Amino acid sequence: MTKINVNPSEVNRVTIVGTGVIGSGWTAHYLRQGLEVTAYDPAPDAEARLRQTVARVWPVLEELGLKAGANPERLAFISDLETALSDAQFVQESIPERLALKQTVLAEIDAFSPASAVIASSTSGYAMSELQKKCTHHPERMVIAHPFNPPYLVPLVEVCGGEKTEPAVVDWAVDFYTAVGKKPLKMNKELPGFIANRLQEALWREALHMVNEDMATVEEIDAAVVWGPGLRWAFMGPCLTFHLAGGEGGMKHMLEHFNPELFANWTKLISPPITDELIAKMVKGCEQEANGQSIRELEQQRDNYLIAVVKALEEL
Repeated sequence: MTKINVNPSEVNRVTIVGTGVIGSGWTAHYLRQGLEVTAYDPAPDAEARLRQTVARVWPVLEELGLKAGANPERLAFISDLETALSDAQFVQESIPERLALKQTVLAEIDAFSPASAVIASSTSGYAMSELQKKCTHHPERMVIAHPFNPPYLVPLVEVCGGEKTEPAVVDWAVDFYTAVGKKPLKMNKELPGFIANRLQEALWREALHMVNEDMATVEEIDAAVVWGPGLRWAFMGPCLTFHLAGGEGGMKHMLEHFNPELFANWTKLISPPITDELIAKMVKGCEQEANGQSIRELEQQRDNYLIAVVKALEEL
């Protein structure tokens, strides 16, 4: 049984394994929260890329507000995994989404980390029961902690254990993420793709079908979400939104008067083949919508807008 010797609100050091887009985003978030961060990534240019990313997004974090002790200089990069994990309190794994690789690396993290350290995987779809199969030391302290990009701005993190995970560890992780400014969603059971990804992918499949069959352009689809349901979804989910659609009778009235024939041709549940033609359409549409803006410029615009939305929600 795992004995966690630190309270969730008293963690002052996080170890990041994997410093790509998600890992670097987590790093920035934890630094903003005033924690010390130890990072590991075997790529030869990983440290330089990580520090560049933190420096680039730091003005965004300053606008959101820094917690006491927040400082990019509290980031240490260590090139040896065992050394990086030697005094870990909490580990955030964010390596590439390949099952065999994740199983192997998580087994190493399990072996090298102190028995009291909680280990969280940022996987976007694998179940913890699969990921912890090769872990022979303390798999009971391992959880899924699925964030949304960028982790330093989007509050949601979906938390779930596996077959070998102790329920108390899941609760500890939920409390930890709450303490560091996230909005943890505790899942009661393992679910392929988790909750938000499944909803997001359903919308994504429909978008691909509409573009593939020339039913709508990339710009039309994005505008439809941004200026339509996306505005409501920022503060009220799809279920409660449709509850209001039923008027005074609420969801009961809405479902009782639901006519399946009306929506018979509205959806295609299976993804279309990702052909060269579809790829070309999607790329062309995104380039047109970007209107000459680089990825970095679009990221800055996204971050600025997210800050405004997050601040508005906090005020409400």
